[in-house]
Amino acid sequence: MSPTKVIAIPVLGRHAVNAYPLLGRQPIIVDAGTPGSGRLMHDQVASHGVDPKDVRLIVVTHGHIDHFGSAAELSRLTGAPIAGHIADLGIYRAGRVSEPYLPNGLLGRLFARTSMVRETAEPFEPDVLIRGETHLSDFGVEARIMPTPGHTAGSVSVLTDDGDLVAGDLVATPLMGFVKGRPANPPFHDDRLANLASLREMLALGPTKLHVGHGTPLDPERVGHWAAAEQRRLDRLMARGHLRTKAEAAA
Repeated sequence: MSPTKVIAIPVLGRHAVNAYPLLGRQPIIVDAGTPGSGRLMHDQVASHGVDPKDVRLIVVTHGHIDHFGSAAELSRLTGAPIAGHIADLGIYRAGRVSEPYLPNGLLGRLFARTSMVRETAEPFEPDVLIRGETHLSDFGVEARIMPTPGHTAGSVSVLTDDGDLVAGDLVATPLMGFVKGRPANPPFHDDRLANLASLREMLALGPTKLHVGHGTPLDPERVGHWAAAEQRRLDRLMARGHLRTKAEAAA
């Protein structure tokens, strides 16, 4: 059986926002970029020798506008159904992210003040509603959708049988991808402790490479060292009462 090939499509900037076609017996696409990027993604898929009409599934990793923004458009262009987790269903149906945002550091605080985070997208109803671990062999790819809650309640990642983890926003690289190879938090997490627990669960499965929504691929060993340090940092914040979840902030 031939390995699954993971291709990065830069949707915004060089790697500020990525989507990922996975090429197995049939192709699928993980994530759908920002609003209005459906045609770009369609054409980029075609540039890799794949007929966009052969795409069997569009997997949305979570309910943030830079990951589901063109899902409805891309589905129309390719004819592929959309898969999304039930816990983010309300966001997909509304076409907008629920607030408040919980920033990670200065970049998150700056983003939270911009209109970009309140941008809306065309709503959609997932054709495949994810509730738990879901194998993708019926869609032509030897891989599993893995629930990885924390960044949002309905965040998922895709782990191929070859060990590639398409990780959404479980982890990123600094400055939205401008710094290569170094792990960092994305601008926001709904629940930082839950997200870190999901990341460490995925690392325990032994992936060979992490493909992230913002930045270039990351080495799992380096991510593991970063995650251990991040756990110690969050434990200190929690001990001081300085760590809140989105649910607590909204209460």
